[in-house]
Amino acid sequence: MTESVDIDRFTAWLRAFAGAIHEHAAELTELDSAIGDADHGSNMDRGMTAVAAALDADEFASAPALFKKVGMTLVSSVGGASGPLYGTFFLRFGGALGEGDADVTALGAALHAGIDGIVQRGKAEVGDKTMVDAWMPAVQAYDDARGDGLAAALRAAAEAAARGRDSATPLVAHKGRASYLGERSAGHQDPGATSTVLLIESAAATLAAS
Repeated sequence: MTESVDIDRFTAWLRAFAGAIHEHAAELTELDSAIGDADHGSNMDRGMTAVAAALDADEFASAPALFKKVGMTLVSSVGGASGPLYGTFFLRFGGALGEGDADVTALGAALHAGIDGIVQRGKAEVGDKTMVDAWMPAVQAYDDARGDGLAAALRAAAEAAARGRDSATPLVAHKGRASYLGERSAGHQDPGATSTVLLIESAAATLAAS
């Protein structure tokens, strides 16, 4: 079991996320049709398809260069709020990584940088019924389990993200398109939190694979 992540594993993560988004695109759009613009699945699928094409077309000398390309691709190809939020995450995540392989501590610092970027851009807090409700418990769980190694930390993060997604479902939205619905947004699963869980589950499946 590897305890450091090289550029090939980061690439595998991105390809796994692209596959998960494609597989769940209809589900994400259905969730978004209830409380949003009904385009989260199609938008994210278009963006991650563009990312996969960039991975096929280019070679990247370092993780920061890789994630800069990913972030800019998502910003330019994904509409609505999702493109800027996911684009900012990857830009900040990659910017926090060094040129070499990332260990469990470096990966944790990059995750914090990424979610800090999402919060700064979206101005959302836990309880607003957004992707932040999945991200915050995930990063906390990663920190708590970091001493048990990379695989354990990533598994803990994925499990916490899913719990965070589910805990936001009964809430009334206070940010984004869903907030326009007021009390009627309660009881609907947030599509952004759902795609965030796919991203973290993809990380757990690929970054620490044996």
